[in-house]
Amino acid sequence: MKNLKKIAIPVAVTILGIGLLSSCSVGIPEGAAAVQNFKADKYLGKWYEIARFDYRFEKNLKNVTATYSQKDNGNIKVENRGYNYVKNKWSESTGEAKFVGNENVGRLKVSFFKPIWAGYNVIDIDEDYKYALVAGNNLDYLWIMSREKTIPESYKQRFIEKAKKIGFNTENLIWVEHDN
Repeated sequence: MKNLKKIAIPVAVTILGIGLLSSCSVGIPEGAAAVQNFKADKYLGKWYEIARFDYRFEKNLKNVTATYSQKDNGNIKVENRGYNYVKNKWSESTGEAKFVGNENVGRLKVSFFKPIWAGYNVIDIDEDYKYALVAGNNLDYLWIMSREKTIPESYKQRFIEKAKKIGFNTENLIWVEHDN
């Protein structure tokens, strides 16, 4: 019985760990395609979150930004920040992103709690890297991003139409408030 416990407990922990890690997906939604000829150096810098789905980790946040910078190891540092208007305080989270494959394709994975990674897929971007549509690993995660606190109506409509064609329920988008 003692020997059985010595084997059973590590095996159970290993199975649990594999299950946990496999539940983390770095995929891309069916029907979506990541941006080709992606230029990470142009993507770096500060972005304003214009719209998102209602995520638990971003609940009650306004003035949400994401700042991306190059790390020494070649990965990308991710700094997310937003003001929780219910708790009257800033919320910040720092993570890391890295390319899933080719660095010329906008498919990355991001982690704020290693070893758990999630998909971060740039599925549309303008040629000047001012406006972007970003999807997670499935139809539950979607962001519209801008270098400014607003986005032109033409890009807003372009991104919404693209997201709808993929299967996102864009009616559920929350439009993020940004103070001037």
